[in-house]
Amino acid sequence: MTTETIGDIVISPRVLEVITGISATKVDGVHSLRNKGVADSLSKSTLSRGVYLTTDEAGNVVADIYVYLQYGVNVPAVSMAIQQAVKSAVYDMAEVVIAEVNIHVEGIVPEKTPKPDMKSLFNEDFLDD
Repeated sequence: MTTETIGDIVISPRVLEVITGISATKVDGVHSLRNKGVADSLSKSTLSRGVYLTTDEAGNVVADIYVYLQYGVNVPAVSMAIQQAVKSAVYDMAEVVIAEVNIHVEGIVPEKTPKPDMKSLFNEDFLDD
């Protein structure tokens, strides 16, 4: 059996950021994502909402995720759960291997603070379902 190559498949980094962000926010204990800097919040070009993907010299994809966690959770356990969820989701949906998932815990949110909904987090039209 021969395999014919018809063309290239190119996956936008924005798609990987959305997959990463959604999989991270679905982990129990995660309250929300946070932009790394004030300039990121003001910039229209930064749509990552706390997810930053880079590629190192060897071509490996590295993810840095900035999160707020809910009060009372085990920080290392939730961080490891985020790492596993992100690596698994990105590989399952895009067949992209993420070499490193670095979790930056920006803070702990009090118990009675409402969790933001997914639509306000990413402003994507496919989240209307």
